Amino acid sequence: MDDRKLYTLYQLQSEISEVLADNFTDSLWVRSEVSECSVNRSGHCYLTLVEKEEESGRLLAKCAAVIWAQTYRILSAHFRSITGSDIVAGMNVLLKVQVNYSELYGLSLNVRDIDPSFTIGNLELERKKTIAHLSEQGMMELNSALELPRLPRRLAVISAETAAGYRDFIQHLHGNIYGFVFVTTLFSAPMQGVEAPAGIIAALDTIAQRIEEFDAVLILRGGGSVMDLVCFDDYDLALNVAQFPLPVLTGIGHDKDYHVIDMVAWHNLKTPTALADFLIEIFAREEQAVSSLIYRLKLALKSKSHRELALFDNMKVRIRSVISIKASEALRKVDLLQARLVATDPRTLIAKGYLVVLKDGRRIASGADLLPGQRLKVMFSDAVVECEVISNEIKNNAI
Repeated sequence: MDDRKLYTLYQLQSEISEVLADNFTDSLWVRSEVSECSVNRSGHCYLTLVEKEEESGRLLAKCAAVIWAQTYRILSAHFRSITGSDIVAGMNVLLKVQVNYSELYGLSLNVRDIDPSFTIGNLELERKKTIAHLSEQGMMELNSALELPRLPRRLAVISAETAAGYRDFIQHLHGNIYGFVFVTTLFSAPMQGVEAPAGIIAALDTIAQRIEEFDAVLILRGGGSVMDLVCFDDYDLALNVAQFPLPVLTGIGHDKDYHVIDMVAWHNLKTPTALADFLIEIFAREEQAVSSLIYRLKLALKSKSHRELALFDNMKVRIRSVISIKASEALRKVDLLQARLVATDPRTLIAKGYLVVLKDGRRIASGADLLPGQRLKVMFSDAVVECEVISNEIKNNAI
């Protein structure tokens, strides 16, 4: 005789249901990750909750849960008011549940309440872990150590093409009042949700293949809720930004937002338009510096010109003075020479009553060397007489 205790499937399920009902009479709080979330036409929200091993990501547990429509309307509105987001896949949540077991549908959890502060707190905890990990790897200052070109005008922009923040940035940058010219190339990527980190990393990889075409990379996203912007705290994304070979500048969210990729980027601004202003200001400062230099050069040239003119005027005065002195000296010498010439002119001697004796056309003052037969010319004031030496008697006591 077979003494085995046999159950029908329904009997087994009923006993499991009774056991669970006896042991889980009250609601309890369960911490888990939402892996799937959908809302049907009736307004009921169906969730798949999972728990994974922290280090390996291996799946440890999985269970279905439901938030009935009437409860979901209240809970979702409350959750959205605190977090700025709906309940979506990828979130870590703290749910108050009632354990249910159906002989037909198996185990499920009926969600009665949700704690939004847990989700926000968990995000902050993950954010701190990411920052600590990046700091240990020496990634926090890596990108900021790169040198931004003096005039960064070739810009690779990562954003969503239809995003208002991107449109504001483009209009603000290219419509700048100075007329500065920038070249922007859009690399479209999702800027919120679980797919955003991988999309932005893919855009960075594409830019890296054309790196010589750009001076810097800009990551732009306008304001949003906490959950909208949580993707910018992703570890893999932050690691890629930190290690990127070009300076990465971010303009994400509003003043209250400061994300991990802002920390590892070369520089961060609070909004896309603020980032546009930052770039415009670089060019404006350079233009001002060039204008100031030109002004100083003009002043220097003008001052030097004045100095050169003054030196030239002084030189003219000195040259005139030297020329005057030289001319005076030359005139004095001419006067002296003229006086000497006048003094030695035979006519001058003749005018004084002297006779001038010429031998071979030259005046002689002594007759000691004259010999008989030599011919002489004697100049008078009114005539020239030719003579011949008959004899030469030298007087010892000649005056």
